[in-house]
Amino acid sequence: MFGNARTAISAYQKVGIDAAIEVADPHRLILLLFSGAQAAIGNARAAMQQEKIAARGEAISKAIDIIGNGLKVSLDLEQGGELAERLNALYDYLVVRLLHANLDNDLRALEEVAALLEEVHGAWRQISPQAEQQAVA
Repeated sequence: MFGNARTAISAYQKVGIDAAIEVADPHRLILLLFSGAQAAIGNARAAMQQEKIAARGEAISKAIDIIGNGLKVSLDLEQGGELAERLNALYDYLVVRLLHANLDNDLRALEEVAALLEEVHGAWRQISPQAEQQAVA
């Protein structure tokens, strides 16, 4: 009985996320990627503290995937200039730190990645398309 309810809840959450992605503008998609990476890091932190090795590895792999195959590939290195290059290097660094966190069970490395991601995420939230339109008006 409860297994079916959990499956239904999981499916509902997935549909909600899928729907948010389908209607999101590019700015919102990046915000969703940041949120997903931070959630995965939070899950990795909890798994690490509970000594759940497989769950830790899965959560860190998810964060790496979001950073490397989501945030990083969304950069336009040709038009983005120095900022895009720096973000590219930062994302590479975050992936290396996450690999280190997983291999060495290093909570401090996870915390470092979470803090750096939050800084960039915070800056991204402040440059919303609505804020740009209000500044022009």
